[in-house]
Amino acid sequence: MPQLLVTVGSQSGLHARPASLFVRAAARQSVKVGVGRPGQTPVDARSLLSVLALAAGHGDTLQLTADGEEAAARAALDELAALLADDLDAVR
Repeated sequence: MPQLLVTVGSQSGLHARPASLFVRAAARQSVKVGVGRPGQTPVDARSLLSVLALAAGHGDTLQLTADGEEAAARAALDELAALLADDLDAVR
């Protein structure tokens, strides 16, 4: 299962608006994606409540995981990591 560490770039953390953008992007993926703090069980990246419950702030490190065909999983992780690394409040 591919994994990737990413630092939250949004200045206000992964609050409602950035989390919503992230969850919508995760829902478009062809593979199942999880997100969580390193060393903890990941939550479903398609669940807004689960993502918000992570209470991830600016600069926090999150671990993305993907389960599915290798190339699709890597592509999903790359896309979602880029979203998390951006300051989504400023970008959109």
